[in-house]
Amino acid sequence: MTADAAPELSVVIPCYNEAANVAAICAAVTAEAEAHAASHEIILIDNGSTDGTRAIMRAICAVDPRVRVIFNNRDYGQMRSPTYGLYQAEGRAVIGMCADFQDPPEMIGPFVARWRAGAQVVLGQRRSERASPMLRAARHMGYGFLRRFGDYPVIPGATGFGLFDRIVIDTLAAWNEPEPFFRGMVVESGFRLELEPFDRPGRAAGESKNDFVALASFALSGLAGSAKSLLRLPLFLSVYIAALALCLLAAAPVALALDGPVWALLGLALGFALFAILLLFLGLIGEQVRMLAERSRNVPLVIEEERINFPAGRSRPAARTHIRRP
Repeated sequence: MTADAAPELSVVIPCYNEAANVAAICAAVTAEAEAHAASHEIILIDNGSTDGTRAIMRAICAVDPRVRVIFNNRDYGQMRSPTYGLYQAEGRAVIGMCADFQDPPEMIGPFVARWRAGAQVVLGQRRSERASPMLRAARHMGYGFLRRFGDYPVIPGATGFGLFDRIVIDTLAAWNEPEPFFRGMVVESGFRLELEPFDRPGRAAGESKNDFVALASFALSGLAGSAKSLLRLPLFLSVYIAALALCLLAAAPVALALDGPVWALLGLALGFALFAILLLFLGLIGEQVRMLAERSRNVPLVIEEERINFPAGRSRPAARTHIRRP
């Protein structure tokens, strides 16, 4: 493959403080891509790492020109930066995956095989994963909320790890979403989608960046397509008030046994529950207002600080809508 030729396969790996994993994941992905694709590129997009990840990326690029790097000028979150990286890929097929080996590089072969057989989207669907009970509960709550209230179905066990045909990437890039919930956009777009089950291991090294707050924020962004803002405050208040209502409701049987003010507790619980529902809807209205404001601003997903190993003249917006795989 010449420096300016588009590869058959692009593998996009977003990173944030992945010094313990980035060299190993690049080596593993390179081995799989060389075995299953005629040509390939690896795009590492760094979201403001502070742990030495960037120095390792520079060293990798100096050795392998097929590895390209985008350094963001700050942390743009786990929705905007990975999606922007996908939009910068030039491959006829594009794979997005994590840097910590929770998305196994060994899935590249099955993904490519299904794509060559005609699938436009191949999503990895985890059978199981190693996670703490609290993290599993948070994910279950977030995805359940999206399934119930979202505009399109959420595929259980699909985290966004998968392969996307060139036409899928180009079409979704043209949507110009300010807070792109990419895995939801893929389902909403209606392209031919197939699932490839896999067993998701734990992280190879380092610590997960996804705590309860991050997962809650991700779920809310997926529902409303919005960034964090004060407009989201009613949503968080609704959670606390709903919890208070449940506590009051749980205290009612105790009050009954002690001949206490049962009806007063039930009345308070009902009042707090109704107030929580009101705040929830106000918060969602605020989310939609924020989304409209972001769209009117036409803000880029990220602002780049530096690029390494990209061919001269590589277009950055990646909003082509008429390129098809031969």
